Amino acid sequence: MEIAVKTEDPQPLSSAHAVEKVEHAENESAVCALVRPAVPDDAEAIAAVHIASWQAAYRGQLPDDFLDGLESQFRARADFWRQEIASPRTASHEIWAATLAGHLRGFVALGPARDANSRLTGEVYAIYVHPNSWRQGLGTMLFTRAMTRLAALGFSKTILWVLQSNTPARRFYEHAGWSADGRTKLETLPGGIELREVCYQKNTRLPN
Repeated sequence: MEIAVKTEDPQPLSSAHAVEKVEHAENESAVCALVRPAVPDDAEAIAAVHIASWQAAYRGQLPDDFLDGLESQFRARADFWRQEIASPRTASHEIWAATLAGHLRGFVALGPARDANSRLTGEVYAIYVHPNSWRQGLGTMLFTRAMTRLAALGFSKTILWVLQSNTPARRFYEHAGWSADGRTKLETLPGGIELREVCYQKNTRLPN
């Protein structure tokens, strides 16, 4: 699932924050996909991706009226993400954006694990790609960037939480080498909507 990360002063970008580019063919034209650090001006686009992803991915898993009502949260979510980007809690909290042909189409938020030994365990708090850009490699690019950054930040293991009923996402994680660690949790949203989640884990290593 996704997490809220509160945060302090933005950190200067180092060489570790280099962007990642991938070119691929789409409709016989070259399209450049880019993963880069998010900036405050990305907040509205991130909020739009966030809402659209929930509405598409969780349709049939969460009530329709709840998902349809997410549109009314756009401004609050944009303000939230702007704050998270502009004022990260620590130097280990990062948000990265994926752009396709210059348009923001996905994002990932990462940092110390919220419910484990945060000195050793990192967490992917949120990773979402706009439904119109699914199956174009952006999710894999964002995951690769997140794992590289978490390893560089010194975390030897990474966790994430996913909706128990979200079979496609769980298959994606398992295919990428993640495994369920046996932990589960129940979150309750306004209106009494219950989110049953399972925890996945993976060792974090820098590429050779």
